Amino acid sequence: MYLNTEVNEGIFEKHGGAKTNTGSSEGQIALFTFRIAHLTEHLKKNRKDYGTQRALQLLVGKRRSLLDYLKKKDINRYREIIKELGIRK
Repeated sequence: MYLNTEVNEGIFEKHGGAKTNTGSSEGQIALFTFRIAHLTEHLKKNRKDYGTQRALQLLVGKRRSLLDYLKKKDINRYREIIKELGIRK
């Protein structure tokens, strides 16, 4: 599987501060970005997989709402995570 425990802990340790800090906005945004990249690659090969397409749209919406929340709470953390993950607005 593409998202195992080691990868998950690595994402949260890098972006969330600690591997057990799974509730941080930055960690969740990074995890969603990782999953979005994986689903995008899957959809490039399987164009008619509409279930995956819907899951991808839901993930993008969740990430967008977390980014909006972070932008409202702390603009500097928002700018940092956007630059670090290479997300464009």
